[in-house]
Amino acid sequence: MHCPFCSATETKVIDSRLVSDGHQIRRRRECLQCHERFTTFEGAELVMPRIIKRDGTREPFNEDKLRSGMLRALEKRPVSVEQIEASVNNLKSKLRATGEREVSSELLGTIIMDELKALDKVAYVRFASVYRSFEDIREFGEEIARLGDDKK
Repeated sequence: MHCPFCSATETKVIDSRLVSDGHQIRRRRECLQCHERFTTFEGAELVMPRIIKRDGTREPFNEDKLRSGMLRALEKRPVSVEQIEASVNNLKSKLRATGEREVSSELLGTIIMDELKALDKVAYVRFASVYRSFEDIREFGEEIARLGDDKK
């Protein structure tokens, strides 16, 4: 690890601890040359499947795009950041568990809606309305009625 202050290559780890529910390691380091201290985060780099869009184009999985879509649906809802991060991690695990190199955007959308349904029903309906392109109030009503049926 190069020192961000003087670019020296020799640093030592002073402290390590798990963060993000054990998905990352936070390390405090000290440069042996300039004695400045800095923090690094280490996490496993796992290969995510590519996403096949509705028009047939393929694009790499984008965690930031996923998170921003979920945050938009969860805006002003009583859901903690920790719950959102746990859902994002759960969603990524489900995608990797498919074992596929490419997955359809429809599958991804369904998995996102399942996660949102578990987190917050209002956020689920918000996301579903955009994802499924609801045309009128009747479609909202039908989706809300399905939510009510799921509780039984």
